[in-house]
Amino acid sequence: MSEQKEDLLRDIKKSVNLPKTSFPMRANLAQNEPQTIKKWQKKTVYKQLLDKYEGCETFVFHDGPPYANGNIHVGHLLNKVLKDFVVRSQFLLGKRCPFTPGWDCHGLPIEHKVMQELTANGQIDKIKALDLDVQKSAIRNECKQYASKYIKLQAKQMQSLLTLADYDAPYLTMSKQFEASCLEVFAGLVKEGIVYRKLKPVHWSIANQTALAEAELEYYDRHDTCVYVGFKSQNSSELHRLFGSKATGDIYFLIWTTTPWTLPANLAVALHKTADYSLVSVSGRFYIIAKELINSVQQNTKQIIESLTSVKGEALLGQRYVHPFIEQESPVCHADYVSLDAGTGMVHIAPGHGVDDYLVGLEQGLEVYCPVKADGTYDDTAPGFLQGQLIWDANKTIVQILGESGHLFFDYVINHSYPHDWRSKTPVIFRSTEQWFISVDDALQSTNQSLRQMALNSIDNEIQFYPDWGRKRLRGMLESRPDWCISRQRSWGLPIPAFVSNSQLLLSEKSVLAISKLFAEEGSDAWFKKSAQELLVYYDSATDPYFPSGFDVSNAEKLYDIFDVWFESGSSWHEVLEKRQGQFPADLYLEGSDQHRGWFHLSLLPSLGIHKQAPYKRVLTHGFIVDKDGRKMSKSLGNALDVEELLQTYGAEVARWWVGSLSFENDIKVDLSYFDIAGESYRKVRNTIRFLLSNLNDCELIPIDTIQAVIMSFDETSLEHLMISELLKLDKSVKSAYQDFNFKAAHQEIYDFCNDRVSSFYCSIVKDCLYCDAIDSPDRIQVQYCFQIILEVLIRMLAPLLPHTADEAYQSLYPNSDSSVLLEERVSLSTTNNAEYWEPLLSLRQDVLRKLEESKKNGIENSLDIGLVLPKRYALYELAACRLEDFFLVSRVSFADTDSIIVQDLRDFPRCERSWKRDETVQLRSNDLYLSDRDAAVLGLK
Repeated sequence: MSEQKEDLLRDIKKSVNLPKTSFPMRANLAQNEPQTIKKWQKKTVYKQLLDKYEGCETFVFHDGPPYANGNIHVGHLLNKVLKDFVVRSQFLLGKRCPFTPGWDCHGLPIEHKVMQELTANGQIDKIKALDLDVQKSAIRNECKQYASKYIKLQAKQMQSLLTLADYDAPYLTMSKQFEASCLEVFAGLVKEGIVYRKLKPVHWSIANQTALAEAELEYYDRHDTCVYVGFKSQNSSELHRLFGSKATGDIYFLIWTTTPWTLPANLAVALHKTADYSLVSVSGRFYIIAKELINSVQQNTKQIIESLTSVKGEALLGQRYVHPFIEQESPVCHADYVSLDAGTGMVHIAPGHGVDDYLVGLEQGLEVYCPVKADGTYDDTAPGFLQGQLIWDANKTIVQILGESGHLFFDYVINHSYPHDWRSKTPVIFRSTEQWFISVDDALQSTNQSLRQMALNSIDNEIQFYPDWGRKRLRGMLESRPDWCISRQRSWGLPIPAFVSNSQLLLSEKSVLAISKLFAEEGSDAWFKKSAQELLVYYDSATDPYFPSGFDVSNAEKLYDIFDVWFESGSSWHEVLEKRQGQFPADLYLEGSDQHRGWFHLSLLPSLGIHKQAPYKRVLTHGFIVDKDGRKMSKSLGNALDVEELLQTYGAEVARWWVGSLSFENDIKVDLSYFDIAGESYRKVRNTIRFLLSNLNDCELIPIDTIQAVIMSFDETSLEHLMISELLKLDKSVKSAYQDFNFKAAHQEIYDFCNDRVSSFYCSIVKDCLYCDAIDSPDRIQVQYCFQIILEVLIRMLAPLLPHTADEAYQSLYPNSDSSVLLEERVSLSTTNNAEYWEPLLSLRQDVLRKLEESKKNGIENSLDIGLVLPKRYALYELAACRLEDFFLVSRVSFADTDSIIVQDLRDFPRCERSWKRDETVQLRSNDLYLSDRDAAVLGLK
């Protein structure tokens, strides 16, 4: 090739309209996202959005507060990103969506960690030597500092996920305002007459010496000793006669238990009055066992059991027995819950150590006896050989004593699921203590319904669930739950404002509101700094109809129980929605599936008590994060992902794009390789946007308010008309998905549109027009207008999922704008639907593409070396405002009487040295180069 021709070709290459944009292919997310966050903060984007949508319909969305302890983990990432999808998509839909983030600051998780640190640095002994109030104040100060530290840390980490919220004014359960609001809710429940204090068995953490709620339990497998124990009848001769037995000898009521340590608290044996019970002989000794369970007992104990005669359980009621190692007689009674599924059909009753046992004890007038202290050791009312011994150690001692006395029938070890304290991971017990409860079955004073009745009605008829199985799960929790134990025996929490004087308790609506007023001024630390009389400064007993007779304020003492933290977070709707936002109830609560027994559940009950309605209209549930093998993620297993490292490696946008791809209703498997996949998918979307932007560098953009007129100018047979129709389908389907919180569908629609309809289809077709047409060519300008319109809609649709990328793209489109795309005008477009016109041609294109692939096997690598002869029935498209050769990615298209697609090899025909096409107009031009008519005209040649 001559040097002159090489110069000409270089000049021709320069004449091609190559793409150019400031929007880079490499996102450098980890480096660039922090700058976007700073800009959002500086520009107060969240506040601007609220101001922009002032007066619009409000979407009320309430944040369930995480604990302020430790770095956020991948579960937080999932939860906070999903919530941000909701917030941003609601703004996109034209609604005002205020969102106040919150933190759960009180409670055992923080106090447990603080106590560990105080023990490690040797301060705990000094603190324990202080007076009770001073001791508790010292611990509370440490806890407050700990919580404050992690609130600041977590807020920064959550913002690094590109979340949009009122981080300048979060709600904190340890703030004065929140504590006062919480007591206002409590006062309303007290007014309804459903708050009471009673000695009852509750789940008790020995490790942390406090009562626990169901929501604070986790279940793990544990090995425990099981025993079959014979309780000797006080009148065996009478029982022999009852059974019609002519034998003589002691008869034992055989019980089975997995908690031998509760036997010192035994006060009765329960059976079911309608079941059949048999007198049996085992190695010359007589026992009474449920007839249906004889074979089961025989298999478990490997003992030979000879059944004699049987009677109904009712005939045994009123019999008495002697305790195996305590000098006492106790009754045999009926209990409805006794079943014939396992055991012996007879249950030992310890009213101080089990809910069912407690209820039986109430019916029988038994003492609620609990010989176990807060630390899990026996007190001085227990037998001497057990006093001071830890209950778990006592199991072995008790089995030994039973064996020596002849009362042990059989013992063995089982592995079973057992409740553990969720914080210390240690097994819990049932232990009777004086606790505060909220009744779920007593009717409220203002209505004839209980909390349970109202809750089940709300779940069945008033609340929407996403997914719907959440309804059944929450209902199951409410159907079977006991009264809510709201008191804890710790330091770090909101005090239950109760007082005692002359054995009388003061807890009324007015007394609670008086303390609420004081806490609003001074915070709950005042409880530990003031006397009872100083705390009651705003209380006037003369105006309180519920002031207890005999109560003397002058010698009143304060109690030290604190609230279950679930009561605090469960009352957050009052402070955040009602008092701050003036909106109730919430349109949506969104949390993990564990919150059916937690926040969803324990927000519902207080709200029903106060407002007789749920605090939310909709409940959206996501699953747990597990590793790729389905195991729970934890540091101890070594399978946890570090969120900070994750964001440094991939960027928050890729993490958000991954969340958007999830069917989040069930447990979610995660592995670093999944973020690689998400990153590749993200890059395809980004590169599509980049291509659109890069071809607008020489285009004068159309004003937003004229876009609709431009659309209407598109010929219905133009490719641009088709693409706008597709774009509006995207707009409709994505908005519908956002409306239904179906973020996966929105993600998939956006990805498919970018990858298939824009990149693989439209961009590949119009590339020749963009690159080789004259800059001011009407066809080229129309393509550029279409690109701009696609970007205007696409960037907005993308903003909830990829806010950094959407803003970056918008500022590349409008370099003089420094705004966030959500703050810009909403784009509302329309066009006619011409799908029927395009269907045959689109179908034909698929057939053509298959032919082009086949041609590669025959050596024709470049589709521009091909001409097509199409069946004549498609000739009507020759008049379309669409270049058919570009539509099929070839150089020539003609029509003939044929039923099939004919592929022509054009490699022997001249090729345009600018566009590489081999159309009929390519010829040698005056500059000694082969050019098509179009390309020659662009260069000003004949």
